[in-house]
Amino acid sequence: MPAARESLLDAAYTALVRRPWSAVRMVDVAAAAGVSRQTLYNEFGSKEGLARALVRREADGYLAGVDRALATHSDARERLTATAEWTAALARDNALVRAMLTGCWSERLPSLTLTAVPSSSSVPAQRRADGPLPSPGDFVAIVRDRAMAVLTGPGINKPDTADLARSCELVVRLALSCVAAPPGEGGVSDLVRFALHRQLTG
Repeated sequence: MPAARESLLDAAYTALVRRPWSAVRMVDVAAAAGVSRQTLYNEFGSKEGLARALVRREADGYLAGVDRALATHSDARERLTATAEWTAALARDNALVRAMLTGCWSERLPSLTLTAVPSSSSVPAQRRADGPLPSPGDFVAIVRDRAMAVLTGPGINKPDTADLARSCELVVRLALSCVAAPPGEGGVSDLVRFALHRQLTG
């Protein structure tokens, strides 16, 4: 029931924007999504299952945006700059993404363990959500590796792979520092371009 699942996740996210997770009621989420409370429990199992699914969806959305940013330009510096800008902008606007990327979970957000939890769900998407959730270090590695895959693809003039890997990781870490301490004039793009000026020739 993918449509109902997405509607429920949308309703849960909207509720979380308006009030702390501890004050979000399952009955209200179901009503906002236009489904029964039983449908909500069938899909997610529990309030924690709903929270894990919401976090997983936001993580997937962030990484899909990384893929789009990396596909935006042909120049390596601009691809990495776009990735850093996306990271900083989404984290500024989305408290769940900010928490996932920094590891700083406020009291307003769900209190979740990143390790897998037992799952007996018959819903494949819920079994995936009940699996391990990415840590800030996982995100650094995932984004670095996705950038590397794009920047060393077929038909691309390949710089030294070790240097490129360091440059990709530097950009991700710089973007995360901008999430924690937003930059001033020029923003994240100026910082990334400056950091990459001597790193990449691409």
